[in-house]
Amino acid sequence: MDIRILLQGVLLGFSIAAPVGPIGILCIRRTLVSGHWIGLLTGLGAATADAIYGGIAGLGLTLITSLLVDQQLWVRGLGGGFLCWLGIRMLLSLRQSTAVDHPADSPEESLRPSRWGHPWSRGLSAYGSALFLTLTNPATILSFVAILAGLGLGTESGSALLLVCGVFLGSSLWWLLLSGGISLFRARFTPHRLQWVSGISGLVITGFGLVALISVVTG
Repeated sequence: MDIRILLQGVLLGFSIAAPVGPIGILCIRRTLVSGHWIGLLTGLGAATADAIYGGIAGLGLTLITSLLVDQQLWVRGLGGGFLCWLGIRMLLSLRQSTAVDHPADSPEESLRPSRWGHPWSRGLSAYGSALFLTLTNPATILSFVAILAGLGLGTESGSALLLVCGVFLGSSLWWLLLSGGISLFRARFTPHRLQWVSGISGLVITGFGLVALISVVTG
């Protein structure tokens, strides 16, 4: 096992996940409103998508890469539309209470039943939505292709597998740190402040979606 490739994958996954974008805003908002585990599952959805794209780039699957690049306009439009839907949904949710009785200290507490639906379906929804949003960002795979070319990594299956594992671990580490750090401040947020968080998050995410849609029209 080449530990060097694994470590490069970890650094790669962490560096690509770290910049704050719509997924980061979504993770922060969900951590504050729904608890650490929902926020972490949001991040793990993004980490899974990063690992998928890292694997495609690492294996040198140029056919898939070319297809994603060629169809990036409609893929970006799909992701932008979904971001707008999420943002508007957050804004509409301001009519309802976003209060959380107590900070969640365990998976059982953060995944307890609520009016938002079955606890585990909420976790699956958080994971799936982040996975979908990250997969509909073609720039992600282009970043992996460019960085891997710069690192000079080969396309052997063994190396690619180590790379994928490293990317997933690195990306997951970032989301663990982000959701864990935000959850430390969760107890300080009153219901009024949580409503402000939801409102600002909704506006920002809707803005990201509109920018994506505008780029499709002008592109």
